[in-house]
Formats: sequence, C-alpha cells, structure tokens
Amino acid sequence: MSRALLIVDVQNDFTEGGSLAVAGGAAVAEGVTAFLEAHGGDYDLVIASRDWHDADNDNGGHISDRPDYVDTWPAHCIAGTPGAEYHPALASDCIDVHLKKGQGKPAYSAFEGVDEFGKGIREVLQAHGVRELDIVGIATDHCVRASALDSLADGEHVRVFTDLIAGVGDASSATALAELAAAGAELLPSALA
Repeated sequence: MSRALLIVDVQNDFTEGGSLAVAGGAAVAEGVTAFLEAHGGDYDLVIASRDWHDADNDNGGHISDRPDYVDTWPAHCIAGTPGAEYHPALASDCIDVHLKKGQGKPAYSAFEGVDEFGKGIREVLQAHGVRELDIVGIATDHCVRASALDSLADGEHVRVFTDLIAGVGDASSATALAELAAAGAELLPSALA
C-alpha cells in the first residue's frame, strides 16, 4: 500500500504578511520542510495544492471587496502573483505533483484542483496505488479540513499532523479537528508518524 503526503496551500498569501495571513503559517512552511528532510523517503508521492484564482473576475463570488470571511474573501492567491507562490521556506523541489484549485470558482479542497496535465488528485492517487494520505498545511479550519474530509470520503486512511497545520481561528480549528477525528482521521504530531 502506497503512502502520500499532501501539503495544502502553504502559500505567501496565507502566511504572515499575506493578504489572508494565518498566524503560524511560516512556521508550518519551515516545519514541513524539516519533516520532508527527515521523512521524505517514507512517501511514494508528495503532492501540494495551491489556491490559484483568476485576476479578472470574482471567482464565482469567492473574492469580494466586502468579504464576510465565511463565503467571501479579500483578493488572495491571484494566479501569477507572489502571493500565490509557495512560501519560500517550503522545499518545493521535494514536491512531485503540483495542484492548482479555485481557477475561476470557489474551491477549498485539494480534491477540487488539477495538475499541469488536467488530472485531479483522485486520478493521481489511484495511478500510484495510494490508500494512505498524510495531510499538512493551511488552513486547518478551511482547506485542510475540506481536503481531509474528501480523502476520508474516498476511503483513504488519513493522518493529519497537528504540529504542521495552522488555522484561521482557534475555536474553528478545534471544531474542524474534532469533525475530522469523528470522520475517521488520525490526528497526531509528526514526530509520531
């Protein structure tokens, strides 16, 4: 049985100084890189997702000048801008598959993204026989949550490394983690992986 690591949205706009900064985002980038240096060989595949929004439209109502921070958000991760790039502390050279999501529409889960060949993550995972998925990234209470729930719904064994995620809010992140645990995800620090 193959195992993959999914790195969710470790991008400049979601880390300190970005347009939708999450406290601890830069530390996640550094922590994921350190984890890959120590454990990259444990994975058959390393996948990373990025928000990649169109610049010339509201992306299906996802981006707004008057965001409610529930369904609408300020401009972020606009395709081709520095904010959409991986955080510089993330070892992007270790990533095998790069997914872009939200191209013209709202998208939270990495399972809504496609790689450079137009393949979704399900097709990529199936092609590599992956049934075990470890998940890290940003934000716990939004895209990490959505990606993990989709993976669980597909029947993968999911582990979320609690020291390699960062959320928008403490309460909403705790709620998301409780939901993931109830759905069957294993929550643990990366040191126990």
